Amino acid sequence: MAVKHLVLYGSNLVRIPPEIGAMTSLEEFTPYTSYRLHWFPYEITRCRRLTRSTVSTRALFGNFKLRPPFPKLASSPDSLTGLDPERLDPGRWGPTALQSCSVCGGPIAQGGLQQVWISLRVATDVLPLLVNACSSECVASLPGGADDHIPTAHRGGRVDQPPSYWD
Repeated sequence: MAVKHLVLYGSNLVRIPPEIGAMTSLEEFTPYTSYRLHWFPYEITRCRRLTRSTVSTRALFGNFKLRPPFPKLASSPDSLTGLDPERLDPGRWGPTALQSCSVCGGPIAQGGLQQVWISLRVATDVLPLLVNACSSECVASLPGGADDHIPTAHRGGRVDQPPSYWD
């Protein structure tokens, strides 16, 4: 059976796994009032049928009303030696495991991990997306950010954001 509507109304989830991108039949996504959910995996952009969403956008990093800051991403390691991609600290890396590149789907080779944030329109909401890319080429291939949001991919931390809705 294919999932067409994913309802997470009022959940205590902190993150959505990148595997959401495999939900090719997903048409509607409702994590409304899931206030601990502040970002989403870039892989959600693979849900091509997704046209409706109901997200508590005030809880999101970089939302257009309040502009809460994006967490600074860890510097990319020179080598992933010693890093078990199946057992990651989500507090540092975002996901609990890295299966493949968020952009091209290829493997993330030793020393190739590039993490960035990008805000894009997904269905009816602009979402802050965490990208786990295999190369700087994949990062460069990302689209521009959503209107009234940071226009390019970035590493978080002190980033100039456009004025908020209230400014």
